[in-house]
Amino acid sequence: MRHPPRSALLLVAGAVALIGSALVPVVTASGAAPACTVEYAVTSQWDAGFQGGVKITNNMAALSGWRLTFDFAGGQKVTQGWNAKWSQSGTTVTAANESYNGSLGSGASVSAGFLASWSGSNAVPTSFKLNGTTCNVEAEPSPSPSPSDPPTTGAAPKLHVSGNKLVDADGKTRRLLGVNRSGGEFMCVQGYGIFDGPVDDAAVKAIADWKANTVRIPLNEECWLGLSNIKPEYGGANYIAAVKDLVAKVEAHGMTPVVELHWTYGQYTGNSAGCSDVHATCQKPMPDAQYTPSFWASVASTFKDDAAVAFDLFNEPYPDRATSTTTQAWQCWRDGGTCPGITYEVAGMQDLVDAVRGTGAKNLILAGGLAYSNDLSQWLTYKPTDPTGNLVAAYHVYNFNTCASETCWNSTLAPVAAQVPLVAGEIGENTCSHSFIDTVMKWFDDRGLSYLGWTWNTWDCSSGPSLISSYDGTPTSFGIGLRDHLRALNG
Repeated sequence: MRHPPRSALLLVAGAVALIGSALVPVVTASGAAPACTVEYAVTSQWDAGFQGGVKITNNMAALSGWRLTFDFAGGQKVTQGWNAKWSQSGTTVTAANESYNGSLGSGASVSAGFLASWSGSNAVPTSFKLNGTTCNVEAEPSPSPSPSDPPTTGAAPKLHVSGNKLVDADGKTRRLLGVNRSGGEFMCVQGYGIFDGPVDDAAVKAIADWKANTVRIPLNEECWLGLSNIKPEYGGANYIAAVKDLVAKVEAHGMTPVVELHWTYGQYTGNSAGCSDVHATCQKPMPDAQYTPSFWASVASTFKDDAAVAFDLFNEPYPDRATSTTTQAWQCWRDGGTCPGITYEVAGMQDLVDAVRGTGAKNLILAGGLAYSNDLSQWLTYKPTDPTGNLVAAYHVYNFNTCASETCWNSTLAPVAAQVPLVAGEIGENTCSHSFIDTVMKWFDDRGLSYLGWTWNTWDCSSGPSLISSYDGTPTSFGIGLRDHLRALNG
């Protein structure tokens, strides 16, 4: 779903839950200002891998190009990265500037991140060189995974695909029925916080009290990766910890968390562009090859040991608005690369499935189709290959969409639902009423399918479908329809 105007979002900025940072700084030694300083951070760590980053500050004369080198001493191996050309020879790691960030003035800083594997230990490098000059830094010990990371209770079901159904560990069929909790996609990149409104236990319990069993959590790739345009307090380690904490709270109330990539990097100014900004400040037609695979590798590594968490690869693809033919659009959707009408290199759905599965994660993966996930007409033809078989078709429907009638659902959705699980990740209407979603829910109920209402936010429903007027769960006239229906099904 596209969001209300930014002015409307500013009015609903609420409390922010900041979790203790996992940042591991390398502090400068005392004395004269060094020629350069480096801050090294472990922003997330799991059994055999971690996400890290460096912030380089140049205190010498201005540089037209930079090259940072350092040595690992704990069996680490860089696998991919961003904002620099990363390579490794033996234990020596090199991060060289990209074409767009080579200039580094005196006193200026640049940040870059990476994913890496580790074994034995994950010691922090103790020596850094910028263009051959030793940076005066001193490392602090690298921590084990933070003991403050919120535990999960295991109350949420561990789901997998069986035929065209979702089933739990006992083989019982499950439907995903619930809401979207918007905020994590826009608050951080706009510099106002991490979530829109409270996400404490009481706020999550209010969702459960509607008898929802699923919460979809939109995310922002630049915030998760902690790129340099994001305020540190809202990005990287702090953002990851806050997301993990919300996921844990959702699970503690027996609900399935669906973490979803909503806003991404890449400049697009073509047909139906949401903004001209290269940064992740609006919906783009497709994920970007520069950051999105790294995002999903990191997210998957973070949650791969928790089969209760589902992954929704990309909110609402719309390469069909950029390309001239439907075939080109579906090829772009699956294969990525250089897509007609899109100026940045695209990561296709197959690239993202590969990024997730490459970590060993077997979690459910949701993939939405064309036309803002409203078109699944060729989803089966271009279905990505998933070695685990845990792939789910995602669909979005609003009263103003092209495929918003039983006739279209019968012709395009029913064939998909006959072969794979089908989840309507967003349902809604712009009428401040619920007559349309009533029709949607009945069609999906009759076929045992899943759906999630957009959105659990206190926006005026005239600017976008809003289920609640208060985070205590007070419904809007639109939300009453979903709440009462969920209570009737699950009460």
